[in-house]
Amino acid sequence: MEVLPLKFLNQAKTETTNETESLQQLYNNVKSHIQEQTNKMSEEFRAVTYREQIMAGTDYFITVHAGGSSYLHMIVSGKLLCPGGKCELTGVEEGHTKDDPLEPF
Repeated sequence: MEVLPLKFLNQAKTETTNETESLQQLYNNVKSHIQEQTNKMSEEFRAVTYREQIMAGTDYFITVHAGGSSYLHMIVSGKLLCPGGKCELTGVEEGHTKDDPLEPF
């Protein structure tokens, strides 16, 4: 697992980072929930960037490529970014571009 240094400014959020294997595994754990909420079934769904916010647990803000020029943002709350760690999809927003900043919603 890649460990990112925390920036203790801006409410303990990390900088936006490109996709990693660990991020893709986290995304795969909640992919079916995203497809249910958006009514979209796409093999092209792929996590491309993310940032973390440390609070009582960790919130992962993730940009997902949904095919073509379509992107969505999602929030996954979890205790650990590793197998066996409990994670939950807490939000999905459609209508984003690849370059939209990842912010809480």
